[in-house]
Amino acid sequence: MRGADSYNESLFSTVRLEDFVPANHPLRPIRQWMNEALSRLDGKFAAMYEADVKGGRPSIAPEKLMRAMLLQVLYSVRSERQLVEQISYNLLFRWFVGLAIEDTVWNHSVFSKNRDRLIEHDVVTDLFNATVETARSRGLLSGEHFSVDGTLIQAWASHKSVRRKDGSDDDRPPEDWRGEPRSNDTHESKSDPEAKLYRKSDAAPALPSYLGHVMTDNRHGLVVDVQASQSDGRAEREVAAQMLGNAARAAGRRITVGADKACDTRGFVKACRENEVTPHVAQNLGRRGGSAIDGRTTRHGGYAVSQRRRKCIEQCFGWGKVVGPMRQVMLRGLDKVDQLFTLTMAAYNLTRLRGLAAVRLQGA
Repeated sequence: MRGADSYNESLFSTVRLEDFVPANHPLRPIRQWMNEALSRLDGKFAAMYEADVKGGRPSIAPEKLMRAMLLQVLYSVRSERQLVEQISYNLLFRWFVGLAIEDTVWNHSVFSKNRDRLIEHDVVTDLFNATVETARSRGLLSGEHFSVDGTLIQAWASHKSVRRKDGSDDDRPPEDWRGEPRSNDTHESKSDPEAKLYRKSDAAPALPSYLGHVMTDNRHGLVVDVQASQSDGRAEREVAAQMLGNAARAAGRRITVGADKACDTRGFVKACRENEVTPHVAQNLGRRGGSAIDGRTTRHGGYAVSQRRRKCIEQCFGWGKVVGPMRQVMLRGLDKVDQLFTLTMAAYNLTRLRGLAAVRLQGA
């Protein structure tokens, strides 16, 4: 007998959101690790809202906001407005965030209002550090062999927004800029003044950009340090040297680092050796004055291993730009870009941890 095409919604429902999520869904371990990290941040969350303790309505739980922000990265949701829309009808998203079926989803402007508060208290940085600690507790980090690299992050600003700092071109239309030499000394973006004109190579155009810097552990390619900076020809080496110095002091012993030819400078190699870091840097033999790395370093087998393993760092950049939002950020200001870049690398670590856990389970 043919069934009727009808729809009758029940007055009461006893179905739980948990029942809609498969037992082997990849978000299950990620949510568990996320909740463990957020539980360690309870004291910081209390301090964030201490000024509002006098009264008023309870705010949106910061734990729910953090889970929603992570979902936006994991599922390539373009904007916070679309994220709120998907949370309202996607049962998987509701389950991950921690909202019941009957709960009303908050307005998208909540993210904008709370972003500065999260930046002020370095909550996203603590979340990233929690993912690193989870990897360390599971024995997934070597703690002594690292790779460093940087990537270009296109800012949320166009060429038309780049104008002279002295205002001498205010009478010209913004699109009339071709043929005029421009530099960061004389020009700046009116949309995002902290973004600088930068190009990765001679063949690439100069765009308003930021730089994202990452240090990965060579054992499984997990990110152990992350930072965004303004675009500068020396920023990649300076930030890398700072990261390596911190890692060497934390390790308490000599460590190694793999890097590309951009780091083959005498200043970077000297800074590494002063910080008890062995620089396994790719030789730039075409450089004027020759390479800063000689046979005393390249003759060891560890040098070749570091050069092979350092290429894994490109995976986090590729993931952050294809899956994550780092190809062109939809935020303005270095602090917000740094927060988003750190959150993206935390999401990358969580996906890697989930994959490594599945591989180890199969091997067992």
